[in-house]
Amino acid sequence: MATKSLSFREVKKKIRIAPSILGADYGDLNHYLQKLEPFSDLFHVDVMDGNFVPNLSIGAMVVNDIKTTIPLDCHLMINHPEEYIESFAKAGAHIITVHAEATRDLKKTIEKIQSFGCLAGVSLNPKTPVSKIEKILPIVDMVLVMSVEPGFGGQSFMPEVVSKIVQIRKAYPELDIEVDGGITHKTAPLCKSAGANIFVAGSYILKADNPKEATEKLRKSVS
Repeated sequence: MATKSLSFREVKKKIRIAPSILGADYGDLNHYLQKLEPFSDLFHVDVMDGNFVPNLSIGAMVVNDIKTTIPLDCHLMINHPEEYIESFAKAGAHIITVHAEATRDLKKTIEKIQSFGCLAGVSLNPKTPVSKIEKILPIVDMVLVMSVEPGFGGQSFMPEVVSKIVQIRKAYPELDIEVDGGITHKTAPLCKSAGANIFVAGSYILKADNPKEATEKLRKSVS
């Protein structure tokens, strides 16, 4: 189980790099993550149910077995996420992000996440407008803007979502804004200029010949 820390909550708008572990070696996951720890700020954990998105990944039991001091950023791409919040919180999630499109009562779901001592994030699919989450923005800790259709890694960045980052940042200058999908040293600066400060990178880091060098290149591009 990960060790929770208040440091993430206390420091807003700090640039963070979050390798997505979707493409990790799950047969030797902890050893694999240990290699990424020295140059990672968060580990982005993609949870998929084969229903909300057309793919299956991992559940709370796997999260519970992750041994790392790096905060776990659990992205629930699942329907009815409110039913699974407690299990992910107890498994060691630091951040739990749910999709605005996947829950009946978004405000209640966000409040439930926070009641377990986790940071609460809300995510928007590329075609979902910011208006969908306007009412709960004052209470969330983070917004995750998807820059690809959720469900599979290795997709190309969708530049049309950048305007949503601009819109959110203009309204909430201190809010953490994460972007996920097709992030590289070329696309990340576009998102940084728009106002994003947390960058999820899967294939770009995990499939690189040298993940450390790839991460450093990405970090330099948004510094």
